[in-house]
Amino acid sequence: MKMKHLIIILLASTLFISSCGRFSNKENETKTKDSMRIVCVSKQLTELLFALGQGDKIVGVDLSSTYPPETKNITTVGYHRMLSAEGIISLKPTVVFYNGGTDASIGPEHVIKQLKEVGIPLKEYPGTPNIDSTKILIRQLAKEFDVVQKGEELGSKLDADMNKAAERLKTYDTKPKVLVIHYGRASNNYFVMGKKGTQNSMIEWAGGVNAADTSGFKLLSSEVIAAVQPDIILATDFGYDRMGSEDKFVELPGISLTPAAKNHKIYRIEEHDLIYLGPRTGENVLKIMDLIHKQ
Repeated sequence: MKMKHLIIILLASTLFISSCGRFSNKENETKTKDSMRIVCVSKQLTELLFALGQGDKIVGVDLSSTYPPETKNITTVGYHRMLSAEGIISLKPTVVFYNGGTDASIGPEHVIKQLKEVGIPLKEYPGTPNIDSTKILIRQLAKEFDVVQKGEELGSKLDADMNKAAERLKTYDTKPKVLVIHYGRASNNYFVMGKKGTQNSMIEWAGGVNAADTSGFKLLSSEVIAAVQPDIILATDFGYDRMGSEDKFVELPGISLTPAAKNHKIYRIEEHDLIYLGPRTGENVLKIMDLIHKQ
C-alpha cells in the first residue's frame, strides 16, 4: 500500500513539473524577448530591426547607425571598431548584435574580452554581399522576433523595387561616370569610394560607372580627381554638409576642373543610402538613378 501511494505521488509530481515546464517555457521566452536590451553595433542590423518593428529594444548603437532618424535619440557606444566597453556595460544590455566578416568586424579586442568577462552575450550575423543574402538575413531576424510575415513583406518590396530599377535601366542609352566622395579634403586630398563594395554595385544598378581610380576606399589627390573627369559627383552628407553648399563644393581644387562641377552635377547623398544593403536598397537605387541621369 505504501509503495502504491509512493508511485502515485511520484507520477503526479512528474506530471505537475512537466506541465509547468510546458507552459512556462513559452511565457519565459515571450518575457525574454519583450525585455531584450540590444546594443546594435551594425548600421545594417539597426535599420533592419527598426524595419521589423523591434527598434524599441535597442538601447545603444554605434556611431555609423544613422538610419532611421530615431537612432539620433539612442545612446552611442563608439565606432564599431573602436567600441567603449564602459559605454556598453553601462546600458545593461542583454545582448550585443553585430555583423561578422572583415568589413564589419568589431573591436578593439580588449573591449570584446571585457564584454565576455562580464557575461554580455555577443550575437554575430553574417555579412550580406548581395540581394539574396540580404533577404535571407531579413527572414532570419524576422523569425527570431516572431514577425515572419513582416519579414516576407520587406523581402517582397525589396524584390519589387529592384525589378523596377532593372526595367528602368533598359531605357538609358548612356552610362555616366560617377565619383563618390565620402568626405571633404585634407591637403587637397579627397576620400573616395572605389570600385569594390556595395557602393559600386549601387552605382552599376543605377546605370552608372564608378569613376574612382582605386578598388577600395582611398585618399585621392586633386590632380587625380581632375584626371578621372567624372560626369557626376555624389558627395555623402558628412563631406557635403561641411562645405555648406554645392557652390562651395564646385570651387574645390581638382573638383572645379571636372564635368560634374562645370555642369553643376554635384549631388548630396546620405551615406547610409549607399554603403550597405537593406530593405530600402531598391528605393535607393531608384533615387541614385534619378540623380545621375538627370538632364
